[in-house]
Amino acid sequence: MQHSRDRILTTHTGSLPRPRALSELLVKQEKGKPVDANELARHIDDGVARAVKGQIDAGLDVINDGEAPRVGFSTYVVERMSGFGGEQRRKTALDMQRFPGYADHMARQIGVAEDLARVWDTAEAQQAVHYEDSLAGVTAELDAFDRGLANHPKPAETFMTAASPGVVTTTMLRGENNPAYPTDRDYVLAVAKEMKKEYDAIVARGHLLQLDAPDLAMERVVMFGDAPLGTFLERVELHVEAINLALADLPPEKVRLHVCWGNWQGPHQDDVPVDELLPILYRAKVGALSIPLGNPRHEHETVAFKQHPLPAGMLLLPGVIDVTTNYLEHPQVVANRICAAVDAVGDRERVIAGTDCGFGTFASYEFVAPDVAWAKLGSLTEGAAIASKRIWG
Repeated sequence: MQHSRDRILTTHTGSLPRPRALSELLVKQEKGKPVDANELARHIDDGVARAVKGQIDAGLDVINDGEAPRVGFSTYVVERMSGFGGEQRRKTALDMQRFPGYADHMARQIGVAEDLARVWDTAEAQQAVHYEDSLAGVTAELDAFDRGLANHPKPAETFMTAASPGVVTTTMLRGENNPAYPTDRDYVLAVAKEMKKEYDAIVARGHLLQLDAPDLAMERVVMFGDAPLGTFLERVELHVEAINLALADLPPEKVRLHVCWGNWQGPHQDDVPVDELLPILYRAKVGALSIPLGNPRHEHETVAFKQHPLPAGMLLLPGVIDVTTNYLEHPQVVANRICAAVDAVGDRERVIAGTDCGFGTFASYEFVAPDVAWAKLGSLTEGAAIASKRIWG
């Protein structure tokens, strides 16, 4: 994993705006409607190609495939892992409970349920889970990324995202009558062992692995919204244990961990403070931590990295761009946020500027207009250049 040796490097968190036609096909496929496989493949290649070009045009250093082939950053695993079926309803986030007017506003903004990816009405684990032995899904995505990269200059680094064991198990919940897993702990560790196949394949292909683990913060206001903080933190410890199990034999410097509070544009008034999480997150055997610090609710928490210094060798990928608002951050604002992160870490070489979360975590759930999203990435690189000049002189 490259460091910011002579300037602040830039990256992002994973998902990028998908072409509308691709989003529609992915949602149809997820809902079991007929989809022409060749047509979908063409749209996936087009989506990946646009994502790669957009990142390079924006000047990003560390890029990915934009998650273009996936209907959702976590729910895609249902296509690659057996044992899931049926439908269950996840709990409603505390934002919706505390502010019913906001919940109604959100529903009207998102649109018609039939046109949306499954986010709160996902499948459940009804049997023992098993990741496909052929690795067909991850291989197809890796191949599409290779094709997307083929006609461009080689970036500084590439990464591929993958759902963490914790987010898989808090999104696709364990069925009450699942004969394979009497407890959630059994389920979480079993998923970790299966997802390891995907993680290993990504690193073997030469990419950095990014584990997407919003569960490590977001589930405080969803699954554990009515539980004591200590109960939630115990679950965080289990999920970090599962991450380390799944990362066995992978060098930490090949892995970055993304943690967030959910990227909906809500009040977020009940989000768990980051200083409660950092001592546990630091146990993860990863080389970098990606965390949102560019939004009104969490920007002040940059100082927590002074109070809880990063472990030796770990990098910080601070989010310095908000992915839920169409405000275009001024490059000077971005530079200020980057400089604050460098000051908190105390080492300019261990900071890589990023975004708070993804711009298209689920097909059809984008809150930022695509043209604004790409402009935000441009502002990120402009801000990083300004910060570099301030820091290096």
